[in-house]
Amino acid sequence: MGRALDRFEEMRNFVRVVERKSFTKAAGDLLIPRATMTNSIQRLEARLRTRLLDRTTRTVVPTLDGEAYYRRCVDILAELEEADGIFRRTDPRGLLRVNLQGTLARKFIIPRLPEFLERYPCIDLMISDGDRFVDLVHEGFDCVVRSGGLSDSSMIARRLAILREATIASPDYIARTGMPETLEDLKTQGHTMVSFLSGADDKPIPLDFTVNGTVRQIMLPASISVTGADSYAACAYAGLGLVQVPRYRVADDLATGRLVDILPEFPPDPMPVSILYPQNRQLSVRVRVFVDWVANILAEADI
Repeated sequence: MGRALDRFEEMRNFVRVVERKSFTKAAGDLLIPRATMTNSIQRLEARLRTRLLDRTTRTVVPTLDGEAYYRRCVDILAELEEADGIFRRTDPRGLLRVNLQGTLARKFIIPRLPEFLERYPCIDLMISDGDRFVDLVHEGFDCVVRSGGLSDSSMIARRLAILREATIASPDYIARTGMPETLEDLKTQGHTMVSFLSGADDKPIPLDFTVNGTVRQIMLPASISVTGADSYAACAYAGLGLVQVPRYRVADDLATGRLVDILPEFPPDPMPVSILYPQNRQLSVRVRVFVDWVANILAEADI
């Protein structure tokens, strides 16, 4: 029995090293000394009589044998965890690493986390937030919540909600530039936008407007570009140009007049919210319950 448990531990350690590309990071994730991690992989390679990892001063990558063994280990460990949960009828347990989009996390998810932790007391959460695209596998995340279009075909995406968007500006900006009544006014009146850079190539995202059921994209001059949702919204309050954000985020300030709703008859295309996880692995029970819980939270939200 002890030898079998050692083998599963070696598999778990090996999978984490491959995904993190680092012995040090993998050991930190699993809360074990780096030396213990190194010895575990050495024992595994000795038992299998093959080299599984190529080690350099900067990174660790699997060999061809290591790639094949990694894929089998991922399936075996996921099946073991699922079977263990079914037959022992234990609560989901272990460390769950998630990456959330900041505004969604603060507005909807984090305020409800006490409910999740009360329901699943054996799960430990590690949350990071931000708007940049992340590499789930190599950065060690189990799942990621993001809004907007998704282009990474190596991920499985489950749509959670649709965000209604608004085009907004500050009253000072409108006083300087004028209130547009048509899309053509955006250019004839000399309007500018705040450029939001998204994706691995940091391409600016155009403004989009729905006209008779068709989405029309418009690029306007921009003297400032940002990569974060908080900075993007702050630029609108500062009068730096037009921005498009989820309506829930600015509803109160639109109602009080602190912000101005621009061309509401031509709303931006609604933005999908999705949760992503790697397609080359089965979902562990703890990831599955978190995915289902977030889906329910956003289904109940007024967004």
